[in-house]
Amino acid sequence: MAVCGFLALTRIFYDRYREAFLWLAAGVIIDATDGMLARRARVAACLPSFNGAKLDDVVDYVTYVFVPAFFVWHALLVPDRWSMVVAGAMLLSSAYGFNRDDAKTADHFYTGFPSYWNIAAFYLYAAGWPEGVNAAVLLLLAALVFVPIRYVYPSRTPVLGRLTVGLGAIWGIVMMLMLWRMPDIPRPLLWASLVFPAYYAVISLGLELRRRRP
Repeated sequence: MAVCGFLALTRIFYDRYREAFLWLAAGVIIDATDGMLARRARVAACLPSFNGAKLDDVVDYVTYVFVPAFFVWHALLVPDRWSMVVAGAMLLSSAYGFNRDDAKTADHFYTGFPSYWNIAAFYLYAAGWPEGVNAAVLLLLAALVFVPIRYVYPSRTPVLGRLTVGLGAIWGIVMMLMLWRMPDIPRPLLWASLVFPAYYAVISLGLELRRRRP
């Protein structure tokens, strides 16, 4: 996954954004399966001094935070005078988020916006919104890192798990279709792809409200 992040960074440097997102997508696929493969390979038993959780956090920060922040700056997604402010907000907010003791809860939730900057950057680039709107969206997401709302861990959620995984798989296919068509992504496909992110936000907020209810 770290190699995928590095390769994505090199593609961004040469303005080959579609290839960069393909490498980021490959990193997501690896991230979704590496834990299961590590458990099957009994890595913890074979390498008792190896901290897989720490490595996972380091690689996730590079792939989900640093590379997308560089993309936002390099692709001029936000006004030039705000580029370092926005990129810095992404980097520093997620540095805090990754190091919270409750960043991942025991019952499989993320605390605060879970640093899906790769997805945010993809949608803002695909939608072609004004730079000022992009900056506002990214700063809002950076602020949400500090708000202690719990977000669903898609592959391990104890509530509506099969539905969430199924919708996530369909969404992944739609995202690959969008990548295939990039930069000429049909608007209906773009809007249809937002169904799963909307579902994710609704179920996360719904479960949070239920948790806080007396």
